[in-house]
Amino acid sequence: MSDRIRIGGACGFWGEAGHATAQLLAHPDIDVLIYDYLAEITLSIMARARQKDPAAGYARDFVTEVMAKNAAQIAEQGVKILSNAGGMNPDACAEALREVLRTQGLELSVAVVTGDDLLGRVETFADVKEMESGAAFPDAARVASINAYMGAFPIAAALSAGADIVITGRCADSALALAAGIHRFGWGPDDLDLLAAGSLAGHLIECGPQSTGGNFTDWEMAGDIAQIGYPVAELQRDGTIEITKPAGTSGLVTPASVTEQLLYEIGDPSAYLLPDVICDFRKVSATAVAQNLVRVTGARGRAPTGRLKVSATYADGFRAGIQFQFNGRDARRKAEAYVRAGLDRAQARIGAPFAETCIELFGGRPDPSKDEQILVKVAVRHADPRAVGVFLKEQIGLALATPPGLHFFTGAGRPKPSPVVRLFSCLIAADEVQVEISRDGTPVPYEAPVCKAAAAAASAIADPEEPRPGGDLIETRLETLAFARSGDKGDAANIGVIARHPVLLPWIWRALTPDAVAAVFPQASGPVTRFHLPGASALNLLLEGALGGGGIASLRDDAQGKSYAQTLLGLSVQVPRALVPETREPDA
Repeated sequence: MSDRIRIGGACGFWGEAGHATAQLLAHPDIDVLIYDYLAEITLSIMARARQKDPAAGYARDFVTEVMAKNAAQIAEQGVKILSNAGGMNPDACAEALREVLRTQGLELSVAVVTGDDLLGRVETFADVKEMESGAAFPDAARVASINAYMGAFPIAAALSAGADIVITGRCADSALALAAGIHRFGWGPDDLDLLAAGSLAGHLIECGPQSTGGNFTDWEMAGDIAQIGYPVAELQRDGTIEITKPAGTSGLVTPASVTEQLLYEIGDPSAYLLPDVICDFRKVSATAVAQNLVRVTGARGRAPTGRLKVSATYADGFRAGIQFQFNGRDARRKAEAYVRAGLDRAQARIGAPFAETCIELFGGRPDPSKDEQILVKVAVRHADPRAVGVFLKEQIGLALATPPGLHFFTGAGRPKPSPVVRLFSCLIAADEVQVEISRDGTPVPYEAPVCKAAAAAASAIADPEEPRPGGDLIETRLETLAFARSGDKGDAANIGVIARHPVLLPWIWRALTPDAVAAVFPQASGPVTRFHLPGASALNLLLEGALGGGGIASLRDDAQGKSYAQTLLGLSVQVPRALVPETREPDA
């Protein structure tokens, strides 16, 4: 059996363009393609679709676009396909896929892994508390979905049973790649460092081109992003990972691009909790070994907690928002007056106050006497969709009484109230989830493996040393010194910051104190916590309560914290003048 396996990351979210499959199939000796479609909100959308149509509730484009167009080549090359495209209806997804295969005369075996959907047991969650806030479980009548994050071993079992394609519901994003490693190398539940390495490989490619130049701080280096390459992880039996991309594509694979993805959407890097292992990424390092080829090592694992994360989504009223622009003198004050008048009119009509309002203004100039242009977004939330409709009518209906300079894009029609779907996360015992596997309709016997290793705490890692004084200090943008990427963890945002040179990390650490970061993001209602990753010369910042509820529960312009890194990179940092030239060359 080979000592390495090549895994391509072909999809990072539901709605991503489908051209990556053909691109990755052209990469030499590709073994497995993984497709990650799911997020918490995605499942709630799929749950509503299934309520309307029992045959719906999965990522249809995986079947009709990706597989229908590429199945023949997949079969010819013997590439395995692993995907959570099943969403809320894995069996329906698998049957639709089998129909495509039958039509094309292809004999590919399709397996299904289920057990994650716990909506039928909603009453048993009545006394469960939210894992972060301690809030009570929502009223069962408002719950749209309840899904446990399953691990990699059931997927690997489906492969061992002879499946060519494995369809799952909710599993940990990284479990798709880890399953390929478990199947190829025979890793067991006690091979914790190897399970952590396989999970890291999955984490690095689960978001498609975000490790190959997408969303990268030095984005200009990625070239023509229309032709960007999707990632390939070569996972080795000893846990070594090499990240690359197909030849002839744009983008780039460097230690910096890969490390940005390492830090993406993680909390405590010493305790990245997964169903099969607790990962410790603090000593992970990325090293360039050739152009567009980066070796990643250093992941460590500890015994899993024996519990699984469960994400439920539930209805929490309705919301709507509109955007428009003002220009001319004092545009900001004009915009504020217009918005306030519309809200006052609406409030007078509906009686009960809005549960939440959000007004955000973007652009403008420091001197209000100068001509400027302001983009305005105003949004509200209310239990009654009619009240939200009143807000829309009054805000737009005020347009002829407005201060001068109002304009907006027309032709798309007026916005409409939409349901607010809020996330509730909790933990349950892993043995409460009954995993079932079937291959082409035939059940596959499965017994969950048990880790016999003792639970262990993470070792302590010291903060970076205090920077050594010496030479003239100058103020410079953080972006001159560091790369950064941000994302969401429910209602928390994370910002990973990577020093462009290790010598700069102490200065960056000194500048990015929790208080300094909180001052940049006053919208965060909770504490700011920072973590040191010495292997990557990096730190991770976790901002609690930063996203107004997160996802589509939030009224904010950036409900997922995607822009937070760019905001932080504009911060002014003190550093010795002599060190700044070292940072000007991009990471190679």
